[in-house]
Amino acid sequence: MVDQDLTWQGAVARWDRQLFDAVARRHWPGADRVLPRLGRAANHGVLWGGAAAAIAVFGSARGRKAAGRAVASLALASATINTVGKWSVRRPRPLLDGVPAVRQLTTQPQTTSFPSGHSASAFAFTAGLALESPGWAAALAPVAASVAFSRVYTGVHYPSDVVAGAALGVAAAGVVRRLARDVQEARVAPGDERTAAGAPALPDGAGLTLVVNTGSGTAADAGLDLLRTRLPKAEVIECAGEELVPALTEAAGRAAVLGVCGGDGTVNAAATAALRAGVPLAVFPGGTLNHFAMDLGLGGSEDTCRALADGHAVRVGVGRFSPGPGEGPDAEHGYFLNNFSIGAYPELLGHRLRWGPRIGGGPAALLASWRVLRAQRPVRLRLAGRPRSVWLLFAGNGTYHGTGPTPRRRDSLGEGLLDLRLVYGGGRPGPRLLAAALAGPLSRSPVHTATRLRSLRIGDIPPGTPLAYDGEYAEAPTALVLDQLPEALTVYRPR
Repeated sequence: MVDQDLTWQGAVARWDRQLFDAVARRHWPGADRVLPRLGRAANHGVLWGGAAAAIAVFGSARGRKAAGRAVASLALASATINTVGKWSVRRPRPLLDGVPAVRQLTTQPQTTSFPSGHSASAFAFTAGLALESPGWAAALAPVAASVAFSRVYTGVHYPSDVVAGAALGVAAAGVVRRLARDVQEARVAPGDERTAAGAPALPDGAGLTLVVNTGSGTAADAGLDLLRTRLPKAEVIECAGEELVPALTEAAGRAAVLGVCGGDGTVNAAATAALRAGVPLAVFPGGTLNHFAMDLGLGGSEDTCRALADGHAVRVGVGRFSPGPGEGPDAEHGYFLNNFSIGAYPELLGHRLRWGPRIGGGPAALLASWRVLRAQRPVRLRLAGRPRSVWLLFAGNGTYHGTGPTPRRRDSLGEGLLDLRLVYGGGRPGPRLLAAALAGPLSRSPVHTATRLRSLRIGDIPPGTPLAYDGEYAEAPTALVLDQLPEALTVYRPR
């Protein structure tokens, strides 16, 4: 057995050296100027820290979450490499015979060769991005691969060092994702919403019509097999795209309880159908972020199944935007479970939705942010009868906690108030939005105002102004009334 192990190790060493020498001998046009510099830029994670900062500033909420996961994955991979990896296998660095001098680093690394820390960091960061935002990961994957290859190209690592480092980086991203899920589950905490009387108990799903958005962020992972097992008599409808809203409307009109599996935009459409039909709603979290479900206290589909079996539901408030005077008698109300906004965020969302299918989500978010910060102008409108110029108007369904113009967390969905936050116009949007992000949750300053109210009239909205609600995008009418419908919707939640 020992002889076999030595033979196997010798074969790997020969393969490593042969591939290393092949890379050294081959001429790679343009690489002499690019790859050594790229490797140096990745020293101590500087390159990836800069990428994370850019995504955090210019990306969406999902992009910022992905950047945080990516940095955490990099940190775990780096700590593992430096405390365990480098000292458990004390492999000498390759001899530089045959590596052209123009490729060699000015200062050679002093640590052991196995595994490659640069490769681990590059793949940990990119894999962490990929698990949350595939678009950003696709944009940076060629950079990560180039950084890893540069370590062989410059002669500081064998190919197997790079492969092992990359594998450790991907594993670190998987560990961080698992830990993040545990933290997310710990964050889920029910609020003080009032219990709804008369919600039917459906232990086997009889009377439940469940509409599943197959195009939603993580609907495929929401446990449809579990739902069919726990709720065998429920009717399950799978659809996506333009079929979704008609399917929800039709299902709400004939079901005792309307169920929905998808993200916040899908849940918004289901809540609208349930409100108009006057039926309770059962939410099975199946999106990327699931803000409404988490703030309600639903950690996953199992929680909703338990609530249906017990017949336990609560009454939650719903935000509404209604057409103002002069909009016509046929104009419909819109609803939001999380938030509504006018200004910089809807403009950014519109650019992302338009460019994303052509160039990918990550590049589209970066390009959209650059466009908004460069060309966006404040929106001039009338708020409660007073003329205002704003970069961003944010209205939350219930009071959010945390700083900034678009905070993320609510303790209750039953208080009956809107959380209004304004970033005033003037100056450039970037500094204004950054200053607002550092402001307190209920501050008043020349830049940012936050307050709570029951309704707000918005008039003189310029034609073509976009609005966003629960991540959806639409064109605003010339006048709106925002208000909150207290305890308007019955939603299942476990005791």
